[in-house]
Amino acid sequence: MAISRAQLVKELEPGLNALFGLEYDRYENEHAEIFDTETSDRAFEEEVMLGGFDAAPVKSEGAGVAFDTAQESFTARYTHDTVALAFSITEEAIEDNLYDRLSARYTRALARSMSTTKQIKAASVLNNAFNSSFAGGDGKELCATDHPTIGGGTFRNELSTSADLNETSLEQALIDIAAFIDERGLRIAIQGTKLIIPKELQFTADRLLESPGRVNTSDNDINAVRNMGMIPQGYVVNHYLTDTDAFFIKTDSPNGFKMFERSPIRTSMEADFDTGNVRYKARERYSFGFSDPRCVFGSPGA
Repeated sequence: MAISRAQLVKELEPGLNALFGLEYDRYENEHAEIFDTETSDRAFEEEVMLGGFDAAPVKSEGAGVAFDTAQESFTARYTHDTVALAFSITEEAIEDNLYDRLSARYTRALARSMSTTKQIKAASVLNNAFNSSFAGGDGKELCATDHPTIGGGTFRNELSTSADLNETSLEQALIDIAAFIDERGLRIAIQGTKLIIPKELQFTADRLLESPGRVNTSDNDINAVRNMGMIPQGYVVNHYLTDTDAFFIKTDSPNGFKMFERSPIRTSMEADFDTGNVRYKARERYSFGFSDPRCVFGSPGA
């Protein structure tokens, strides 16, 4: 349905001092703090986890060397969504508007709608991190205590006992990250790089990471996390996280959070010959997800 003069009554009258409601600033591109962006030229993308070799055994004198096998572990699939929105303005509404151009105002609103959808879709990867209905390639949710490996063991990227963000839980999370293993059970050198939090935890995070001394204690101890540089990129607030006490630590594991851009945002405009209405459209295609769950460590809060 086209936007007509009936929806723009006040804009057609002289004496109007201001139009407002479409000029708010927005939280934009927060997904870039979490996801690495790659391009795609197909309907979906797949990434395969490979299992390497077990620890090398000791070879007895005169004995033959042992042979090991390598195999694929699991496949992560990214299926692109098409996101689009349009609006139409009648010819008469454009002609009779007494103030600034209608199309300029509403195309800015259209851009904000497209941006908001992208941020919501990106944040949904973390918002569903503890939900078993949203499984990754290994059949487990993003953050779990029992991610399987082809070596027969498991690893966890979630606290064994859920906890709120505090000094104890943050230090335990960093210790657990240092205990990550690969698909054959070998220790791997991964560390936390960035704390990702909802807006409700920004003051707690700032005290935990920026205070020179320990928080909420009378002891004259240093802040070990800060002093050791355990989270070198600090913290970022994502305003689209819905759980007010969940927190996440992004790691330096390769091939973790990914955004595939199938078709960048494009806008178009056309006039309808019969009605004279002018139509505006924005469209893009992309997908958000994760390949290796070792890219993050999380807690849903207590």
